[in-house]
Amino acid sequence: MISYDLSDYYIEPLKNLNQNIKFQIASKDELAINQSKSLIKSPISFDEYKKKFDYIQEQILFGNSYLLNLTAKTEIETPLDLDEIYEKANAKFKLKYKDEFVCFSPERFVKIKKDKIYTYPMKGTIDASIANASAKILGDMKEMAEHTMVVDLLRNDLGIVAKKVRVEKFRYIDEIDAGDKKLLQVSSKISGELENNWNEKLGDILISLLPAGSITGTPKKKTVEILEKIEGYDRGYYTGVFGIFDGKSLDSSVMIRFIEKDKDGKLFYKSGGGITCDSDAYLEYQELLDKIYIPS
Repeated sequence: MISYDLSDYYIEPLKNLNQNIKFQIASKDELAINQSKSLIKSPISFDEYKKKFDYIQEQILFGNSYLLNLTAKTEIETPLDLDEIYEKANAKFKLKYKDEFVCFSPERFVKIKKDKIYTYPMKGTIDASIANASAKILGDMKEMAEHTMVVDLLRNDLGIVAKKVRVEKFRYIDEIDAGDKKLLQVSSKISGELENNWNEKLGDILISLLPAGSITGTPKKKTVEILEKIEGYDRGYYTGVFGIFDGKSLDSSVMIRFIEKDKDGKLFYKSGGGITCDSDAYLEYQELLDKIYIPS
């Protein structure tokens, strides 16, 4: 487990794993059925979000970035504790770390198998109830540009550690049930070839790819600096990565869909979305709120 800014990490053989840590990697139950209704949100105001959004638009106008994944933390109330949330949440990747946070992520970070590395960037969400939702999001030029930039960024990232990098599938649709609404999520599949001794340099490979491009933006270095200045909170392990390495293969996830408990026992849900020059502030704010749910 590695935090967003690489300042924190947890590495442990599974046989020594703390009993207060639970995980699930690449579950077959990828799609949720219902949403927990017992979740009250107290998000930042739209005006506060708009100030951050406008600052990001200025940075895009100045040419400092082209895509930025703006996130925020929202205080939530629920009768469920972290263990109950973990057990209730239905997601491809799940992690409950002690009494500090729980994550139920639909997004893989990288998978390594038989000397090949794969990544699956997710970028672009739409309410499935909208007429012709799939065609609309795939035909939306803003969404196309945003997704293309992330794919290009991650293709270049893989090029740092792998050869023969290629986009195997571009912009395919996954359906995620967010309870009171179904969401369509757009993903792509990128692959590359590693040297056969890649397992001897796994740490270098991961550090070269972090933080994940799908939750930062492009160009990555400058975008991370802008986000650090404007987000106004510490992401911590949110948007970091966790995974399992068995000596022959690796599977890992980006830690999105994330609930954290603070020192006072309050719960905060961290969420966000990608911003480009064509983004609409209200729609992006709504997407941030739409992602605050417990898939069960």
